[in-house]
Amino acid sequence: MEIVRIGIVGSGYMGRTYAETTARYNQHCHLTAIAGGRRAADLAAEYGVDATPSVEALMEREDVDAVILAMPEQARLEYARLAATAGKHVLSEKPMAPSVEQCTAIIDACRDAGVTLMVCQTARYRGTPARAKQLIDEGRIGQVWMVRSLSTALQEDYRIAARDKSWIVDPASGGFFYDQGVHNFDMLCWLTGQRPRQVFATVTTYSELPWPRMSAMAQITFDGGATAQLSVCMEMPGTTFPVSDFRFQVFGEKGVLDFDQYEHVDLGVDGRWERIWQQPRIDYVNEPNSPVRLEAHAAVTQEFVDAIREGRAPAVTGEDGRTAVALCEACITSADSGQAVPVQA
Repeated sequence: MEIVRIGIVGSGYMGRTYAETTARYNQHCHLTAIAGGRRAADLAAEYGVDATPSVEALMEREDVDAVILAMPEQARLEYARLAATAGKHVLSEKPMAPSVEQCTAIIDACRDAGVTLMVCQTARYRGTPARAKQLIDEGRIGQVWMVRSLSTALQEDYRIAARDKSWIVDPASGGFFYDQGVHNFDMLCWLTGQRPRQVFATVTTYSELPWPRMSAMAQITFDGGATAQLSVCMEMPGTTFPVSDFRFQVFGEKGVLDFDQYEHVDLGVDGRWERIWQQPRIDYVNEPNSPVRLEAHAAVTQEFVDAIREGRAPAVTGEDGRTAVALCEACITSADSGQAVPVQA
């Protein structure tokens, strides 16, 4: 396939993001049509492509080879099945689905139809995590022993998010915990290079926020012997920690890494620290289409296009997407039972 013709399902913030990357940044692809959401017609007009009257109609188009599912996860299984049945390759936003069962159904549908399935995990492609992973793969810190993850956000941020994205507080969705947690869990698996085996967790809401699972702390063991800790608090009362939006500390047999997705990556070996990379600032609100922000998203969509053209598995598979959801599910099961539980991925 010389050119991959792409349709986008969803016209919100992420729909616009992928319209921009496929239309302006990616090679060997062409944005053909957009469907879904009240802003689809305006977004399609802005990029000079067709606004398809329904998602079903988009799936039926012969000039669409692949679709990007950039709408709420509650509908992903339905639309992924439609796409697979129509022979369209699928790039799914995260979380892949609100349950492991639905993730498995998506994987099965795409496998049975012989189409490519990839899950968006842009954190892997951001400058600091990508360089941290490169250092690990080069053996700069030796075997990974432990990883510590911390993410925090203000209560007010999530009040605004609930107002602007009402679908995320729908009980049928994964909610705020899945929205953030799948990022962190995917990173833990990716950095260790191991499969998660067991989780012990507490998941709760401490504040007056009306949504469950706004804070979590989890201990994860992996099948290769590594361990990891996840701490997420999305209900900070008025101040967050400096350099804590998406922070990871990696402990290896020969050295350590300290990095934040939006700040920098530091390497510590033999008592000395070296700054490997400083991330340029990203303004998600005022400059959503800035090249700095879009770099990681464009890398995701390019990997999707390249995997289709080369007939190979993408870097982030459906199984990877399911594992991240399985870790979220395991945290909730562990919190409810008070016991360590196996990860059913």
